[in-house]
Amino acid sequence: MSAVLKIAIGSLVVGTAVLGLKALAWWLTGSVALLSDALESTVNLATAFAALVAIRVAARPADAEHPFGHHKAEFFSAVLEGVMIIVAALFILHEAWSGFLEPRVIDAPVEGLLVNGAATALNAAWAFILVRQGRKLRSPALAADGRHLWADVVTSAGVAVGVVLAVLTGWWVLDPIMAALVAVNILWSGSRVVRESLSGLMDEAVPEETLGRIRDAISAEADGAVEAHDLRTRHAGSATFVEFHLVVPSDMTVYDAHEICDRVEAGIARAVPDVRVTIHVEPEHKSKQTGIVIVD
Repeated sequence: MSAVLKIAIGSLVVGTAVLGLKALAWWLTGSVALLSDALESTVNLATAFAALVAIRVAARPADAEHPFGHHKAEFFSAVLEGVMIIVAALFILHEAWSGFLEPRVIDAPVEGLLVNGAATALNAAWAFILVRQGRKLRSPALAADGRHLWADVVTSAGVAVGVVLAVLTGWWVLDPIMAALVAVNILWSGSRVVRESLSGLMDEAVPEETLGRIRDAISAEADGAVEAHDLRTRHAGSATFVEFHLVVPSDMTVYDAHEICDRVEAGIARAVPDVRVTIHVEPEHKSKQTGIVIVD
């Protein structure tokens, strides 16, 4: 079982525990904000399951129907998470409006906040793990799930503030008002997740820093070639795809040209993990004199 898959399964376990604690906190208090917080956690659980399915699909090897692999499945999961975050935020706004129209007294606030605090601490720890491992393992689904949990942590903190203020002042309307404010923050978080995921689905180029490492690797390892041009990159899940044209002397043998390509592919693989490189070899008269300079 891969590390990514293990973490995705862990998200299901943590999500179930957090949902149970938040539901208990709402049951103890009757707070509309804590109810909204618990409802938002149901989305966490659903998206964790979606991430698990997407990661399993993305791990499948390339086949006849999908010759470039299944890496983009993770982006679909990330988009789904973003959409579900937005749906949860809208539902929270609905509950907050109902609470605003008919403010309710909060029961057992101390016990409820302690239980909700435990759930928040668990969420925060797991969110940190997901974001860090998502970046390390180059998994958009895990990273998106982690950012989603951070939004949930912010939600829970806002809810706790609202409950405390409502209890201290007796202004019970603060409970739904705080829930509404946090829902707006969740909407912003969900829209960001969707935007980042769509960039992968649209074959957006790799970041400038990664592109620089690729160019440096080509320049350093293509000794014997004339130039490299028409460099194109894209990312899909954990995989990075690199394509470019490599110009070699017209009298160079196929064997020697292939040796250069092997060196370049190995150099790029050292610079960028999980990379797929496609090189189109061209004779010298195809040189554009505007590409990557080869270091001799």
